[in-house]
Amino acid sequence: MNAGSEKMRVSFDLDEVLFVSPETHKTEPPLRFPLNRIYRERLRLGTPALVHSLQELGYEVWVYTSSFRSEKYIRKLFRCYGIRFDGIVNGTRHLEEVQKGHSQTLPQKLPNRYRISLHIDDEAIVCTMGRQYGYNVYQLDAQDDDWKEKIIARAEDIRNREAAARKSREEVSGEDA
Repeated sequence: MNAGSEKMRVSFDLDEVLFVSPETHKTEPPLRFPLNRIYRERLRLGTPALVHSLQELGYEVWVYTSSFRSEKYIRKLFRCYGIRFDGIVNGTRHLEEVQKGHSQTLPQKLPNRYRISLHIDDEAIVCTMGRQYGYNVYQLDAQDDDWKEKIIARAEDIRNREAAARKSREEVSGEDA
Protein backbone atom coordinates (compact mmCIF):
# COMPACT_ATOMS: atom_id res chain seq x y z
CA MET A 1 0.00 0.00 0.00
CA ASN A 2 1.30 3.47 -0.89
CA ALA A 3 2.07 5.83 1.94
CA GLY A 4 -0.62 8.31 0.91
CA SER A 5 -3.31 5.82 -0.03
CA GLU A 6 -6.40 5.09 2.03
CA LYS A 7 -6.85 1.81 3.83
CA MET A 8 -9.56 -0.43 2.50
CA ARG A 9 -12.47 -0.87 4.92
CA VAL A 10 -14.08 -4.18 5.84
CA SER A 11 -17.21 -4.19 8.01
CA PHE A 12 -19.08 -6.86 9.94
CA ASP A 13 -22.67 -7.16 11.01
CA LEU A 14 -23.07 -8.24 14.63
CA ASP A 15 -26.08 -10.53 15.11
CA GLU A 16 -25.63 -13.97 13.53
CA VAL A 17 -22.24 -12.91 12.10
CA LEU A 18 -19.94 -12.00 15.00
CA PHE A 19 -22.49 -12.71 17.75
CA VAL A 20 -23.68 -16.31 17.41
CA SER A 21 -25.35 -18.97 19.49
CA PRO A 22 -23.11 -21.65 21.02
CA GLU A 23 -25.91 -24.10 20.16
CA THR A 24 -25.39 -23.60 16.42
CA HIS A 25 -21.82 -22.24 16.09
CA LYS A 26 -18.39 -22.68 17.57
CA THR A 27 -17.74 -19.73 19.88
CA GLU A 28 -14.94 -18.03 21.75
CA PRO A 29 -14.86 -18.94 25.45
CA PRO A 30 -17.34 -16.87 27.49
CA LEU A 31 -16.02 -13.84 29.32
CA ARG A 32 -15.25 -14.28 33.00
CA PHE A 33 -17.57 -13.22 35.77
CA PRO A 34 -18.82 -10.47 36.12
CA LEU A 35 -18.22 -9.46 32.48
CA ASN A 36 -20.25 -12.45 31.25
CA ARG A 37 -23.27 -10.96 33.06
CA ILE A 38 -22.85 -7.56 31.39
CA TYR A 39 -21.93 -8.88 27.93
CA ARG A 40 -24.01 -11.97 27.29
CA GLU A 41 -23.29 -12.18 23.55
CA ARG A 42 -20.95 -14.94 22.41
CA LEU A 43 -18.40 -14.32 19.68
CA ARG A 44 -17.99 -16.60 16.69
CA LEU A 45 -14.82 -18.66 17.15
CA GLY A 46 -11.88 -16.92 15.49
CA THR A 47 -13.30 -13.38 15.57
CA PRO A 48 -10.37 -11.79 17.47
CA ALA A 49 -7.82 -13.54 15.24
CA LEU A 50 -9.63 -12.49 12.05
CA VAL A 51 -9.95 -8.84 13.09
CA HIS A 52 -6.28 -8.71 14.09
CA SER A 53 -5.22 -10.42 10.84
CA LEU A 54 -7.20 -7.96 8.74
CA GLN A 55 -5.73 -5.01 10.61
CA GLU A 56 -2.20 -6.43 10.26
CA LEU A 57 -2.84 -6.75 6.51
CA GLY A 58 -3.61 -3.03 6.42
CA TYR A 59 -7.41 -3.02 6.49
CA GLU A 60 -9.64 -0.83 8.61
CA VAL A 61 -12.18 -3.05 10.38
CA TRP A 62 -15.62 -1.66 11.16
CA VAL A 63 -18.91 -2.81 12.61
CA TYR A 64 -22.02 -1.95 10.57
CA THR A 65 -25.12 -3.18 12.36
CA SER A 66 -28.79 -2.28 12.23
CA SER A 67 -28.96 -3.01 15.97
CA PHE A 68 -29.35 -0.08 18.33
CA ARG A 69 -26.66 -1.19 20.78
CA SER A 70 -24.66 1.89 21.70
CA GLU A 71 -21.23 2.48 20.21
CA LYS A 72 -19.86 2.59 23.75
CA TYR A 73 -21.35 -0.84 24.56
CA ILE A 74 -19.95 -2.37 21.35
CA ARG A 75 -16.47 -0.90 21.91
CA LYS A 76 -16.33 -2.05 25.54
CA LEU A 77 -17.55 -5.57 24.75
CA PHE A 78 -14.98 -6.11 22.00
CA ARG A 79 -12.22 -4.53 24.09
CA CYS A 80 -12.72 -7.47 26.50
CA TYR A 81 -11.52 -9.68 23.61
CA GLY A 82 -8.63 -7.36 22.70
CA ILE A 83 -10.41 -5.97 19.62
CA ARG A 84 -10.44 -2.30 18.67
CA PHE A 85 -12.61 -1.34 15.72
CA ASP A 86 -11.69 1.50 13.40
CA GLY A 87 -15.32 2.57 13.07
CA ILE A 88 -18.83 1.64 14.19
CA VAL A 89 -22.14 2.32 12.48
CA ASN A 90 -25.15 1.27 14.54
CA GLY A 91 -28.85 1.68 13.79
CA THR A 92 -28.94 5.16 15.34
CA ARG A 93 -25.98 6.46 13.32
CA HIS A 94 -27.37 4.92 10.11
CA LEU A 95 -30.73 6.65 10.62
CA GLU A 96 -29.07 10.00 11.41
CA GLU A 97 -26.48 9.96 8.62
CA VAL A 98 -27.92 7.81 5.83
CA GLN A 99 -31.71 7.81 6.10
CA LYS A 100 -32.16 11.36 7.44
CA GLY A 101 -33.75 13.70 4.92
CA HIS A 102 -34.82 10.93 2.53
CA SER A 103 -38.55 10.46 2.10
CA GLN A 104 -37.92 7.11 0.41
CA THR A 105 -36.91 4.35 2.82
CA LEU A 106 -33.33 3.33 2.12
CA PRO A 107 -31.89 -0.14 2.83
CA GLN A 108 -31.00 -0.91 6.45
CA LYS A 109 -27.32 -0.84 5.46
CA LEU A 110 -25.43 1.10 2.79
CA PRO A 111 -21.75 0.31 3.42
CA ASN A 112 -20.56 2.33 0.43
CA ARG A 113 -21.81 5.50 2.15
CA TYR A 114 -18.97 4.93 4.62
CA ARG A 115 -16.41 3.95 1.94
CA ILE A 116 -16.61 0.32 3.11
CA SER A 117 -15.27 -1.94 0.36
CA LEU A 118 -16.50 -5.27 1.79
CA HIS A 119 -19.36 -5.91 4.21
CA ILE A 120 -19.94 -9.30 5.88
CA ASP A 121 -23.58 -10.03 6.74
CA ASP A 122 -25.92 -12.96 7.28
CA GLU A 123 -29.08 -11.49 5.80
CA ALA A 124 -29.90 -12.42 2.20
CA ILE A 125 -31.68 -9.09 1.65
CA VAL A 126 -28.53 -7.13 2.57
CA CYS A 127 -26.56 -9.29 0.13
CA THR A 128 -29.16 -8.77 -2.62
CA MET A 129 -29.14 -5.01 -2.00
CA GLY A 130 -25.37 -5.04 -2.51
CA ARG A 131 -25.86 -5.73 -6.20
CA GLN A 132 -28.58 -3.08 -6.49
CA TYR A 133 -26.76 -0.36 -4.53
CA GLY A 134 -23.22 -1.15 -5.65
CA TYR A 135 -21.41 -2.52 -2.61
CA ASN A 136 -19.48 -5.77 -2.11
CA VAL A 137 -20.91 -8.18 0.41
CA TYR A 138 -19.99 -11.63 1.68
CA GLN A 139 -22.83 -13.70 3.11
CA LEU A 140 -21.91 -15.59 6.27
CA ASP A 141 -24.47 -17.35 8.39
CA ALA A 142 -23.89 -21.05 8.99
CA GLN A 143 -21.02 -22.54 10.95
CA ASP A 144 -17.95 -22.52 8.68
CA ASP A 145 -14.54 -23.53 9.99
CA ASP A 146 -12.85 -21.74 7.06
CA TRP A 147 -14.71 -18.44 7.40
CA LYS A 148 -11.62 -16.45 8.35
CA GLU A 149 -9.62 -17.57 5.32
CA LYS A 150 -12.58 -17.01 2.97
CA ILE A 151 -13.13 -13.45 4.21
CA ILE A 152 -9.43 -12.57 3.96
CA ALA A 153 -9.32 -14.03 0.43
CA ARG A 154 -12.41 -12.05 -0.58
CA ALA A 155 -10.98 -8.83 0.90
CA GLU A 156 -7.66 -9.37 -0.88
CA ASP A 157 -9.46 -10.02 -4.17
CA ILE A 158 -11.43 -6.76 -3.85
CA ARG A 159 -8.32 -4.82 -2.84
CA ASN A 160 -6.42 -6.18 -5.85
CA ARG A 161 -9.30 -5.35 -8.22
CA GLU A 162 -9.57 -1.82 -6.77
CA ALA A 163 -5.81 -1.32 -7.13
CA ALA A 164 -5.90 -2.53 -10.74
CA ALA A 165 -8.81 -0.20 -11.53
CA ARG A 166 -6.99 2.72 -9.88
CA LYS A 167 -3.83 1.96 -11.85
CA SER A 168 -5.82 1.74 -15.08
CA ARG A 169 -7.47 5.14 -14.38
CA GLU A 170 -4.05 6.67 -13.64
CA GLU A 171 -2.64 5.30 -16.90
CA VAL A 172 -5.58 6.67 -18.87
CA SER A 173 -5.36 10.09 -17.23
CA GLY A 174 -1.58 10.09 -17.77
CA GLU A 175 -2.06 9.47 -21.48
CA ASP A 176 -4.46 12.40 -21.76
CA ALA A 177 -1.99 14.83 -20.18
